[in-house]
Amino acid sequence: MGVRHLYVHLPFCSSRCGYCDFVTVVGRTDEHAGYVDALLRELELERDLLADRLETVYLGGGTPTLTQPHELERLLAALPACEELTVEANPETVTPGLAALLARAGVDRVSLGAQSFQPRLLRTLDRAAEPDDVRRALRALRAVGIDNCSLDLIYGIPGQSADDLARDLAEALALEPEHISAYELEAKPGTRFTHAHGAELERQAESMEAYFELVVDTLRAAGYRWYETANFCLTGGRDLRARHNLGYWLGHDYLGIGVGAVSTVEGRRWRNAPSLGRYVGARGRPPRASEELPPLVRQTERLMLGLRLDRPVPLDDVGAILDEEAVARLEQGGLLVTQDRRIGLTDRGRFVGGAVTARLLA
Repeated sequence: MGVRHLYVHLPFCSSRCGYCDFVTVVGRTDEHAGYVDALLRELELERDLLADRLETVYLGGGTPTLTQPHELERLLAALPACEELTVEANPETVTPGLAALLARAGVDRVSLGAQSFQPRLLRTLDRAAEPDDVRRALRALRAVGIDNCSLDLIYGIPGQSADDLARDLAEALALEPEHISAYELEAKPGTRFTHAHGAELERQAESMEAYFELVVDTLRAAGYRWYETANFCLTGGRDLRARHNLGYWLGHDYLGIGVGAVSTVEGRRWRNAPSLGRYVGARGRPPRASEELPPLVRQTERLMLGLRLDRPVPLDDVGAILDEEAVARLEQGGLLVTQDRRIGLTDRGRFVGGAVTARLLA
């Protein structure tokens, strides 16, 4: 049948946020054409893995919309047909011209990295966009007919109060996006952000559960479905869940192309090397590390990712790894529900999902 989810990594950014540990490079505008050439070479080499028509294609980064417009358009024109085509964008890069380019290329979903609507918090995050950039970007996308837009927000930013978070949520809701992703800030060890703000992050840690509950309660009250731990979509006539990410959470196979990109296909996972020079210079498949995924690893991932959703996981997919005594205790404690050969978390369980999942594993 073939893989139905394709991820395309575009690593170029105008600057590097202090908390970021993705595979990114700053600037390099003279290398955009060569990079798109390399992407299309890799896509051609792996095309036999793909289904005739894909469910989703997702361009992530980096900042895909920072790619030189001609090269971005060339890439989009060469991608396989799909049912949902998503592009990540930083708000300051979305001009009317860029929005028109995306619409012409068939992009029907855009994920905007708003992060916060408080200028001082944006400065803490090293973000270039201002709150008005988010509003202008959404207007530009709406004007060309792109009617499935997602906003990313971050909570747990050093110096952020509960009132700041409430204002961010209110600002986001006022824009009526179809989808909102709200992530707790993860500052990876070794990043300059951790060096600069580590003490403040530790002080804020005990507030994160309350912040998480504020996010969920606010967005649910506004009519959004809490369908995944950090993701919310409007309810109504359309299913507005992020279909590409939903494929990951449901354990579907996916192909990733680009520097540092990961693929999981038929029980095997590989990751392209994170070196831009080695990726662009490859004449065959790019250098990559590969591993086989034993059944127990696949079941563990299926449980960990599946329990993030608001739909239960079939026990046939994960039964071999469950601690049955833990299942009984957690169900008795109101954190878990098992019914019709399926297992899922209650609302209370979802607020402490990681801890529940750890206790479930035999």
